[in-house]
Amino acid sequence: MNQTELLEETLILARKAGSAIMGIYNKDFNVEYKADESPVTDADLAAHKIISAGLKKLTPDIPVLSEESADIGWDVRQTWNSYWLVDPIDGTKEFIKKNGEFTVNIALIENGKPVLAVVDAPALGVSYIAAEAIGAFKDKGDERIELKVTTKPNKGLIRVVGSRSHPSPDLAEFVKRFDEVEMVSKGSSLKLCLVAEGSADIYPRLGPTCEWDTGAGHAIAEIAGAKVTQLDGSPLLYNTKDEYLNPFFVVSALEE
Repeated sequence: MNQTELLEETLILARKAGSAIMGIYNKDFNVEYKADESPVTDADLAAHKIISAGLKKLTPDIPVLSEESADIGWDVRQTWNSYWLVDPIDGTKEFIKKNGEFTVNIALIENGKPVLAVVDAPALGVSYIAAEAIGAFKDKGDERIELKVTTKPNKGLIRVVGSRSHPSPDLAEFVKRFDEVEMVSKGSSLKLCLVAEGSADIYPRLGPTCEWDTGAGHAIAEIAGAKVTQLDGSPLLYNTKDEYLNPFFVVSALEE
């Protein structure tokens, strides 16, 4: 299966999960809490089952790592050259608040790098898709727009993305390097997609995230032309250690 076919099938699968999520979103639903106090809902579990089963059918030889099945040991994961990285609902807190800013994240990781991805925002009716061999696009169902970052800020104003649910005290210090700043708040992996579509210039993530939070959005942003790096400028990589926690990172469309 080539990247075009695989991307389209992944989009169909993400939207199928999104439909199941919306069926729960529009009703009352249960909220439970994991050991790390992060919330999980009926919708997370329903989407996980749909995506995991769909990916195993679509690519039976490629393993699947989902936030809701993250108990796969490092002794197994370190043998993977390719795998699917899934967050059934990124932005569960946004889901619970019912503000629409949550996403379904599916990314194909090859040798530590995301090379194909779908970020579907079912409550907003929009999907972001990307593959290295094809490009990055925003899909509204009846319209598909190619994504390109904005490398030259408008009149020196730097649009900085911040998290709606995880404000970081370090962010205020980070933005002091710019003369004029406009803050843009957004939940979930939509933050990375804002940079990809040219609606923001930089997203410094100076707080904790896990690999499934970022893999899909990382692919969208990078394939659209952004740089996704750790604070020291080295690449943000996946499945290179025995834990899932990311280092701090920056997604930037700014020219150096």
